[in-house]
Amino acid sequence: MTRRPISEVFNEDNVAWMKRFPDGYFDLLMADPPYFSGPERRQYYGQKSSKLGVRKLYRELEAWQKPGIEFFTEINRVSRYYIFWGANYFHFPFHTGRIIWDKVNDSSDYSDCEIAATNLFDHVRIFRYMWNGMLQGESVSNGTKMQGNKKLNEKRIHQTQKPVALYKWTLHKYAKEGWRIGDTNLGSQSSRIAAYKMGFDFYGVDIDPYCIEQGNKRFKQETAQLSIL
Repeated sequence: MTRRPISEVFNEDNVAWMKRFPDGYFDLLMADPPYFSGPERRQYYGQKSSKLGVRKLYRELEAWQKPGIEFFTEINRVSRYYIFWGANYFHFPFHTGRIIWDKVNDSSDYSDCEIAATNLFDHVRIFRYMWNGMLQGESVSNGTKMQGNKKLNEKRIHQTQKPVALYKWTLHKYAKEGWRIGDTNLGSQSSRIAAYKMGFDFYGVDIDPYCIEQGNKRFKQETAQLSIL
């Protein structure tokens, strides 16, 4: 009988969470932290309300803050490898590797791509996957083609949500069998869903209890069929 992968989430501060693990505990640690001071300034990328019906996260928490030096220090200590999204917004001596996520949304007002720093390699890799509101890619291998059946689109529950396909591609390309995966900014739990479906043990953290609650619901829905096999 195939062992189900460990998949655990924690509701706490991510720096305090990382400090509980020994050096090099995670084979791959992913981070997607806030890169601006708070939703009270940026709101929904300039809009007063979310067109997708997404709740304004951290409304009652003093948690939506750009991470400080301690956050970066702990990532380097607790992981063998890291993937840090939004690296272009931070003045930190990241490793030279870069992952570019091309959102295939050139006609929108949003960023054309997102950039991650990584120490997995020294070069630049590109993943092309459409992600523009209801316009989403068809699959990991055919991300530039729009999903024809919008009922198959991923449900958006977080204002900075990344697609499961992005994490599936990342783990398929760069993670090795038996690796322990972590996520310091769990958000919508896309990373957790991808790790579980691909058989990786996973540990993630988010400080917002509402975010954890909604993410757990999404995780159960996305993995329900796998759990009964």
